Amino acid sequence: MSQNPYITLLIVGITFVGIAIGRYPIIRSNRTTIALMGVALLVVTQQIQFDQLSAYLDFNTLILLFSMMILNANLKFSGFFTLASKTLIRFSKTPRVFLAVEIVLVGFLSALFLNDTICLMFTPLILSLMDRLKRNPIPYLIALATASNVGSVATLTGNPQNMIVGVASGLSYLEFAMALTPIAMLGLGVIWLVLIKTYSFEFKQPFELISGMEAETAPSKPTLIKTSLIILGMLIAMLLGAPVALAAFLAANALLITRRYQPHLVFAEFDWSLLVFFAALFVVSGSLETSGAMNLLFDPKVWVDRIQVWNLSLISGVLSNLVSNVPAVLLLKPIVLVMTDARLGWLTLAASSTLAGNLTLLGSVANLIVAESAARWRVNLSFWEYTKSGMLITLITLVISIAWLTWVV
Repeated sequence: MSQNPYITLLIVGITFVGIAIGRYPIIRSNRTTIALMGVALLVVTQQIQFDQLSAYLDFNTLILLFSMMILNANLKFSGFFTLASKTLIRFSKTPRVFLAVEIVLVGFLSALFLNDTICLMFTPLILSLMDRLKRNPIPYLIALATASNVGSVATLTGNPQNMIVGVASGLSYLEFAMALTPIAMLGLGVIWLVLIKTYSFEFKQPFELISGMEAETAPSKPTLIKTSLIILGMLIAMLLGAPVALAAFLAANALLITRRYQPHLVFAEFDWSLLVFFAALFVVSGSLETSGAMNLLFDPKVWVDRIQVWNLSLISGVLSNLVSNVPAVLLLKPIVLVMTDARLGWLTLAASSTLAGNLTLLGSVANLIVAESAARWRVNLSFWEYTKSGMLITLITLVISIAWLTWVV
């Protein structure tokens, strides 16, 4: 059986629908297994060749993601997140100040490191603090999820879709950050204002932090200093123009040289399914181009003069909430490549796909991490409760992004 674009399109469509829903009925599955099933179907139907699978993989992005996981594991072992949580507590005097410090801290850390990791680390902290204070945790959980997404807009290492854009576009770390950091900063302010208005009763009631609320685990100073210096060196290298994936890979390897932790402890912190998910997505998305199926979806000649910041943002926002932001970026890459100003297109795609992740609870992995972690504490962050604030945050931040990229960048 030879390549048939219609068969490829059908298989890819079924795969992305499954990814959007998060599972297939009857069988036990998740987004990673669904993506792998899609690859298997493409191989069985000979839409792609098994011995050519490696040609579809974007190794720079996979290496960057792999390296950031090593960095995050070392940050956890060093006690960095313990210090971050103490900072959140120390500077909070009122609920409004607490919310502001939380948003800024989470946004800043998400810009430097993977936003999903920040949500994993901070959700238990927020829940524990709110439990001790006898407060409603919902607005603070929404702030955590949305701030991690908005903050991650600022850099190439903030989230997986930015990594893909960075590798595909060739944009430097500094150029990307200078273009999108203002959007992230304004977006963090939007989160604070929306939540203050939406949960006005919660933030009118004062609270006093009680003693013993600081994180109990003491940081390892030698490991913290070593990790901080290596990450600082990595960021400087990126700012000076070093390839982002290479800088992260070398930094990760430097952190693996240690006498304190067994290697298996570091690798135990990895989200291996995320790496597999990405690899499978590269194959599934790449098959659209090699089979000619992409030409059935759009004519590049038609898009050259029609695609602009506002409609690319709209398409990206809708698609990101249908199939998630990472698949959306992979699907929209060919459109950006035909734009007259590809640089502006890449920046628009990165910003809009990330900001759109705040629309609903299903919009990004970070949102789901917060909701699922909260459920273990018997706190129900429901779809509609989240969407009530998330929709407004998304619309305002997308307008800011479109205006900034249209008239300033």
